[in-house]
Amino acid sequence: MAEILQKDGTWVFDGDALRLTPGRDKNVGLLRKTLGELVVPLGALAGVSFEQGKKTGRLRLRLRDGADPLLHATGGRLAEPHDPYQLIVESDRYGVAEYFVDEVRNALLLDQVPTDPVDGYLLPGPAVPLSVSAGDGTAAFDGEHIRLEWNWKTEDAKASAGARSLAMADIIAVEWQPAVGLENGHLRFTVRHAPTKAPPKYDPNAVELWGFKKDPLMALVAAAVQARLPHPARAAATDVQKSGVLTSKEPRPETPSSPVAAEDGHDALLRRLRELGELHRTGVLTDEEFTMAKQAILKRM
Repeated sequence: MAEILQKDGTWVFDGDALRLTPGRDKNVGLLRKTLGELVVPLGALAGVSFEQGKKTGRLRLRLRDGADPLLHATGGRLAEPHDPYQLIVESDRYGVAEYFVDEVRNALLLDQVPTDPVDGYLLPGPAVPLSVSAGDGTAAFDGEHIRLEWNWKTEDAKASAGARSLAMADIIAVEWQPAVGLENGHLRFTVRHAPTKAPPKYDPNAVELWGFKKDPLMALVAAAVQARLPHPARAAATDVQKSGVLTSKEPRPETPSSPVAAEDGHDALLRRLRELGELHRTGVLTDEEFTMAKQAILKRM
């Protein structure tokens, strides 16, 4: 087991999963405090790194694409104090952080955890029921319905329609965008058979955000909804089937025993080698870890 305790939070790795608990320091972001402890299975990880600074360092986890509905819903736009996959490390704990990284990397290698995207969420998303007030409204989600209520700051054109209740079955997409500079952010729901290009300020299915303290909490609502939508990888596969890219008149994929499949497997191993090389160049893998992983792939080729 590896453990690191800091004012910013506590990370514990037991060989199968990482438990990320936010600290109580005033600099810990409101989203992390509200989200609480996260349990990240080893299979959801694509890598881990530690960056040293003069006064503090930073532990970072990199998840496989599609593993976490929160990361998908926010699109990497969470500001540093709210990112649950970063931990600030004091300089006197650098040795512990490096040991922690070694333990996680060794487990990834031993379990041969791939770094490619996944086709199903490996984390459950924020717990429901959930209610957040920010910007020009309040968004509440109970797992089946989203309720949007407006406040005195809402534009009259949007507020005049009254509160909205959206069934989860009618939602086809959710988007969270933080306010950046002079550009306002939003939490927007795309409703089946009711597309709109109206700005969030006037869209009755969107909450406009202005960059205030509670704005990041709307990302939790987005993540909870995203976790209950079809996974992006599966949705993309369904779209391809519906588009008729592959029909019964066209050649079907070769069987695993065919030469084409063998070539595909060879290409996959080559891609894996390139990925390992990139991880090695960026410092995620040590020289020894890179050599061990490369030898294992070469044997399979």
